[in-house]
Amino acid sequence: MTGGGALPEGFLFGASTAAHQIEGNNTTSDWWAFETRPGSPLPEPSGDAADSFHRWPEDMDLLAGLGFNAYRFSIEWARIEPVRGRFSRAALAHYRAMVEGALARGLTPVVTLHHFTVPQWFAEAGGWLAPDAAELFARYAATAAAEVLDGVRYVATVNEPNVLARMDTVRRLFATGGPAGADLDRIDPAEDITEALVRAHRTASTALREADPRLLVGWTVAALGLHPVEPGAEAVTAAVARRREDVFVEAARGDDWIGVQAYTRTPVGVDGPVPVAEGVRTTIKGWEYYPRALGDAVRRTAALVGPDVPLLVTENGIATADDTERIAYTAEALAGLAEALRDGVDVRGYLHWSLLDNYEWGSYRPTFGLVAVDPRTFERTPKPSAHWLGALARDGRLG
Repeated sequence: MTGGGALPEGFLFGASTAAHQIEGNNTTSDWWAFETRPGSPLPEPSGDAADSFHRWPEDMDLLAGLGFNAYRFSIEWARIEPVRGRFSRAALAHYRAMVEGALARGLTPVVTLHHFTVPQWFAEAGGWLAPDAAELFARYAATAAAEVLDGVRYVATVNEPNVLARMDTVRRLFATGGPAGADLDRIDPAEDITEALVRAHRTASTALREADPRLLVGWTVAALGLHPVEPGAEAVTAAVARRREDVFVEAARGDDWIGVQAYTRTPVGVDGPVPVAEGVRTTIKGWEYYPRALGDAVRRTAALVGPDVPLLVTENGIATADDTERIAYTAEALAGLAEALRDGVDVRGYLHWSLLDNYEWGSYRPTFGLVAVDPRTFERTPKPSAHWLGALARDGRLG
């Protein structure tokens, strides 16, 4: 940071979204099939979501008008390739229009290729563990580079591969019926899915750079904030961190950048992760209210990935119905980020999660958004936090 707390020139200050969570009616994806199947364990399906498939110009107008200069959004593989080998010209044109719309509004687009959803045909063929999964993903990435990404600098291949890997492992556990009564918090990602995702990331990264050498390619990793809470739990904490986070961060050492996504911290006992202690302040998601997670995460990620890979904060926020609490949480998180910048951590941007209240993978109840969305009319209403954070972005400061 420069004198007086001003941000470095070119610092990206904006907000993030994900296609499935805001677009609505992503009917050819695996998540849509999961949400709508009889007996689905999810409380509610995504449905129309925030109808951002049609209302994205309004969303970008809001973001730019509030004072932000960057927008992270994902493009939907299931829309672009709804049937194996058949690419939708309309979907490609739609996402190309979004990139052009962001650029026209002075918003730097940070584009994610995969944010938890895949085409249903890909899932049915074995998903990430299929023999040709990496090549299929790379073909999609190359198509996106050729048809959508001109003018984009930052591209993320996979969002939170460490979370995605655990989700896949849990899914397989349920599919095989056991072990009965398993504590899901203690399930680590299987080695095969970890290796498959790293392979897919690297294969797609090569395809993207070959298609457009101007692209800066990385992926975004969830910072888990694992910390020991019982005597003797230090070694267990380190081992869990290695399996659930570190291996994915270290896979980014040859990348152009890495995304850091931080919300909270995770307590670990001698037998592994444990629930948040009774009486600890929590959010709607049940996570500990812990704004310092962001500062801790950027420092730890920088140490793991090495000095040659810059960082972007691609997600940070809080699920709360109290917007005053959102401002307080974010202010403290940004203070920790500012301290890291002053200490020389190479962070190139901060993208808040989320621009909109949206579908949180099973429920609309956790509200992360800077902007409220009426579920019937889809009217957007910026919250005080949106105006507060936008003013910081306009001023080029973190506080």
